[in-house]
Amino acid sequence: MAVDYAVIVVYLAGMLAMGWWGMRRAKSKSDFLVAGRRLGPTMYSGTMAAIVLGGASTIGGVGLGYQYGLSGAWMVFTIGLGLLALSLFFSARIARLKVYTVSEMLDLRYGGRAGVISGLVMWAYTLMLAVTSTIAYATIFDVLFDMNRTVAIILGGSIVVAYSTLGGMWSITLTDMVQFVVKTIGVLLLLLPIAVVKAGGFSEMKAQLPTEYFDPLGIGGETIFTYVLIYTFGMLIGQDIWQRVFTAGSDRTAKWGGTVAGTYCLVYALAGAVIGTAAKVLYPKLASPDDAFATIVKDELPIGVRGLVLAAALAAVMSTSSGALIACATVANNDIWSRLRGAVRPGTAESGADGHDEVRGNRIFILVMGIAVICTAIALNNVVEALTVAYNLLVGGLLVPILGGLLWKRGTAQGALAAVAVGGLAVVGLMATYGILANEPIYYGLLASLAVYVIVSLATPATDAAVLAAWRERLAGRGSEPAAELKEESVTR
Repeated sequence: MAVDYAVIVVYLAGMLAMGWWGMRRAKSKSDFLVAGRRLGPTMYSGTMAAIVLGGASTIGGVGLGYQYGLSGAWMVFTIGLGLLALSLFFSARIARLKVYTVSEMLDLRYGGRAGVISGLVMWAYTLMLAVTSTIAYATIFDVLFDMNRTVAIILGGSIVVAYSTLGGMWSITLTDMVQFVVKTIGVLLLLLPIAVVKAGGFSEMKAQLPTEYFDPLGIGGETIFTYVLIYTFGMLIGQDIWQRVFTAGSDRTAKWGGTVAGTYCLVYALAGAVIGTAAKVLYPKLASPDDAFATIVKDELPIGVRGLVLAAALAAVMSTSSGALIACATVANNDIWSRLRGAVRPGTAESGADGHDEVRGNRIFILVMGIAVICTAIALNNVVEALTVAYNLLVGGLLVPILGGLLWKRGTAQGALAAVAVGGLAVVGLMATYGILANEPIYYGLLASLAVYVIVSLATPATDAAVLAAWRERLAGRGSEPAAELKEESVTR
């Protein structure tokens, strides 16, 4: 195991070094939160793929393959479909808004009255998303070092908090690009073919397993539909995803770079399901499907390769964890704290005295949110349940007012606020009634949100024409940009 340990230690040290290097580039709020809005296609594609494919997609995706066979790919597959839809139909317009958060977009569209409530819902989503990734450290470090669960979460979480706090989005972008490469080599190029060979090839897998393991719809139509509602639509509106869209250097980068990342997700989904199916042949009676990834890595891979694949698993977890953490801190600072203390409305100008003050304030929020994420992860245990809570809150509370704002000019601020409140509360109440993993909460919560949005919007005066005109100008890329960004852009040019 010494070689495996060395690979992991070098990887973790590299993450911290990149955090330190990123700190030297984060000189303004724009640098710290959205990498200066100037990523090119390669960096953008790699980092976007890295953030959406986290611990749940890797460890959970293999677990679903172990439990259901090839149809276990549907969870990650719907994530890829959502990213493709976002990139092809919405990303260019989103990037042109030149905002930092989803709630700022709602403010621009509805006239500045949707921010705090939508910010609270988005904050809860990003917090739980970061928690799910942080929980996954326990599985990986247990395989590596036979480490206590709490210690593993503290160790893995502290490394992510450290490099995220140091350099913000620049550090996260650099580490995510490395994580994307490690993940591709470790999971797609090494673990996938080795798992299939160890299981005897596809012919032996088909001979050993029931036929439903090779049915593309074996997981069930209702489950697939629920995945589409939660994950495909969740990709369209999540702060963690939008914040990456904001890093794109151009409309073309946002559209086609995201399309490449979405296609990569589809391949990754199938790979995870195949690995899980192979694990079912090799270990038919595991205590939990989520143990499939760690078990096949620990028992079947040679020394050195095992360390690289575990580094790939760490890469998957860290990329999503860091992206969710900076999103959580950005929402907490921009959409909740700054509004409650009466700061300048986000989206119009930098609210701090200078860029240094803005960077320092955001660093503090990342540190505080990071500590909260680690503590919550220690208290919780089930990754799938935590992820389901996160996406149910996001989709049930925010999908309708966000897509409504982008697609329906008759939507009003009152309708948006009612949709957020009713949809969010309905999802929480129904999860308490039917159970966290039930399908009913997202079905009924989303329908309630849609009905309230349409009814209240039609019953209230239309959004002011001046607000809609300013909104259209921003969507076209002709509206006013934050003052600090204009200054920075002129210096860059």
